[in-house]
Amino acid sequence: MSTPASTPDDSLGHLVRLLGQNGRSYSSQELGDLLAGIAAAPEGFEGPAWLELVSTDPVLRQALVTARNELANNDHGVIDVIPPGERATALRKELARQGVDGFLVPRADEHQGEYVPLRAQRLAWLTGFTGSAGMAIVLDDRAAIFIDGRYTLQVTHQVDTELFEPQPLATMSPDKYLTENLSPSKRIGFDPWLHSINEIERLGAACAKAGAELVPLEANPIDMVWHNQPPAPLGPVVPHDIQYAGVAAETKREQLAATLRASQADAAVLTLPESIAWLLNLRGNDVPHVPLPLSFAIVNAGATVDLFIDPRKMTEAALRQIGNKVTVHPQATLGAQLDRLGALSSTVLLDPATAPWGIAARLQASGARVLRDMDPTALPKACKNKVEIAGTQRAHRRDGVALTKFLAWLERMVVGGRLNEIEASDMLEALRRENGLCRDLSFDTISGAGANGAIVHYRATESSKALLRAGSLYLLDSGAQYPDGTTDVTRTIAIGQPSAEMRDRFTRVLKGHIALATARFPVGTTGSQLDALARRPLWQIGLDYEHGTGHGVGSYLSVHEGPQRISKMASTVALRPGMIVSNEPGYYKTGAYGIRIENLVLVREAKTDGGKFLEFETLTLAPIDRNLVEPSLLTQDELAWLNAYHARVLRKLGPRVDAQTKAWLEQATATIA
Repeated sequence: MSTPASTPDDSLGHLVRLLGQNGRSYSSQELGDLLAGIAAAPEGFEGPAWLELVSTDPVLRQALVTARNELANNDHGVIDVIPPGERATALRKELARQGVDGFLVPRADEHQGEYVPLRAQRLAWLTGFTGSAGMAIVLDDRAAIFIDGRYTLQVTHQVDTELFEPQPLATMSPDKYLTENLSPSKRIGFDPWLHSINEIERLGAACAKAGAELVPLEANPIDMVWHNQPPAPLGPVVPHDIQYAGVAAETKREQLAATLRASQADAAVLTLPESIAWLLNLRGNDVPHVPLPLSFAIVNAGATVDLFIDPRKMTEAALRQIGNKVTVHPQATLGAQLDRLGALSSTVLLDPATAPWGIAARLQASGARVLRDMDPTALPKACKNKVEIAGTQRAHRRDGVALTKFLAWLERMVVGGRLNEIEASDMLEALRRENGLCRDLSFDTISGAGANGAIVHYRATESSKALLRAGSLYLLDSGAQYPDGTTDVTRTIAIGQPSAEMRDRFTRVLKGHIALATARFPVGTTGSQLDALARRPLWQIGLDYEHGTGHGVGSYLSVHEGPQRISKMASTVALRPGMIVSNEPGYYKTGAYGIRIENLVLVREAKTDGGKFLEFETLTLAPIDRNLVEPSLLTQDELAWLNAYHARVLRKLGPRVDAQTKAWLEQATATIA
C-alpha cells in the first residue's frame, strides 16, 4: 500500500499557519499531500512555477520551496533498497492472494504514454529496467522481460537476468511467450487501466490458445507491495498562448465536435494527455520533459468537454483559459461519467490503439456502443498550422545557435582527453538555457562516447561515464522544449582522427539521410514506403540498424508524436503537409562506436509538373562533421546537398553567434569539393 511522503509535523504546522494568514486554508494533511504531489512532479528550467498552486507570497516562497525540496530529495522508492528477488517474491505472494498465476507488467501508465510519472514506474521498480518501452511477464515459476532492439545491451546492465529472462521482441513477443509457456486453466492477471484495447485482445487470444485465461484485476498487485510508491504528480496546468498555438481552443472544440457528428458519435473519450493539451491549449508539468497535464476528457458532440483532472493542478489562468464550455471534474469521477454515457445508450468513440481496455469494458457494461477509430485529435495535432510551423522554425534557429556554440566549445575542450560524457551534455544544457526561452530538455540527452555510443538509448551515469578520447566517435542525441517548438537533433563527432571504417560507415548513414531528405513522393505515401531509402546504402554492404528511421514530433508537446512515422513497420497513416518527422538513420558497432545523423523535417507540398507530390523541408540547423565524410562515396548530387545545407546553416546561424563560434562555424561548413 502506498504511503504519501510528508514533511515533519512542526514544519507543516508552521506553513499551514502562514498560509492561513494569507487567506489559504489547509490542514496539515492536505498541505503535506499537496507538497508530496508537487515533489513527485519534475521541475523544469523555469523553477518553482508550482508556487502558484499554493501561494506566491514572498514571505512563504522560501519555506514552501524548502519543504518541497525535502520531499523531492527522496527517490520515492523507484530505486528501492529491497533486493529485486524479494520484490519478485512479494509480488508472487500477492498474485496468489488475488487468485492468479501470473501478471503482466507494462512500462505504461493509464495514458499509454512514453513518459510516465514516478508513481507509474512499476516496471522499473520491479526489474530495475528504465528504458522507455518494455514489458515483464511474471509467472509463478519464471519471469521474462521484453525489449526492442534499442535496449538489448541496456537490459543486461540493469536487470538480474536470473530473475527476468530478456526476450528480444524481434524473436519473442509477449503473446507468443504466453502461448508457449502457459498450461491450461492458468489465470493471468492484468491491470485494465495499463493496457490498450488492442493489446488485451491480442494477449487474451494468446492465453486462450494455450487454454489459459486473461483476468482483469481490481487492484494492481504491484501497488499492493510497493510500500513507498510515490503519489500522483501535481504539476501546475497553465495556458498555451494563442501566439504559439495558432488556433483558439474554442475553434478546435467546434471542429472536433463536427467530426464526431459526421461519425454519428455522441462523444469521444480522450485518454492521451497530449491530445487534451492540444485541444484545450493547455500545458502541464506532470512527467519529465513533456509539458503534459495527466488527465482524461470526454468531448461531446455539442462541443462541450468534461475534463477529468486533479483540480489542485488547475491554476487560475488555466481555468480562465478553458471557459464555461469545459467542466472540470475530479479524475475519480470518470467511471461514473462513463456509466452515464452508457445509461443514455450513447455511441462513444475510442481509439483501440491507445485507450485503456478498462474504459471500453466499463462503457460496454453500462450500455454504451463503442465506436473504434483513431483519436480524433491525432491528425489535426500532427498537421501543424502556419503559426506552429513558423514557431518551430524559430525554435530550430535558436536551438541551432546553442548546439553550434557547443560544437565549437567541444573541439577546444577534447584536446587532452579529459572531458567526459556528463560534462559535455551539461555544457550543452547550459548553452540552451542561455536563450531564456528553453523550458526543458525534450528528453534525457544521449551522450555516448566510444562503445557507449553503440547503446541506442544510452544514458550516462557517474558509474558509466566515459571520456571523449582521441580516435573515438562521440554520439550526441539531444533536444529542447521551447514554447514555440520542440527540437530533436543527433550529431556524431569524430574525436581526433577517425578510422577509414568509421568514415565509411558514417558516409553511408549520411547517404541514407540525404536520400530521405531529398525524397519526393506522391500524396498518400506512408513513412514505411520511404524507410528503405535511408537503409539502402547500409544494406548494400550487409548492414542495418534496429530502430525506426523517423518519428513524429509535437509542437511544445511530445518529442515522439504519432500517428506518422518512418519505419519498417507497416503504417496506414499517410504523410501530410504540416507533419514534422525525424530523419535519423544510424549504424552501431557493439563494443566500438555508434553513428546517427538526425534532423527534423517538415512535410510540405512539392512544386512539380505532374500530380500532387510532397517533399521534406529540413528544419534542424547544425553542422554535420566534415571530418567523418568520405567524399569518394558521395555522388555529385549528394555533395551538392551537403554543401547547400552547410551554406544554409552558416547563413542562418552565423549572424547569431559570437565571433569565435562564427570562425569555427565557417570552417565546419566549408564547401567539400
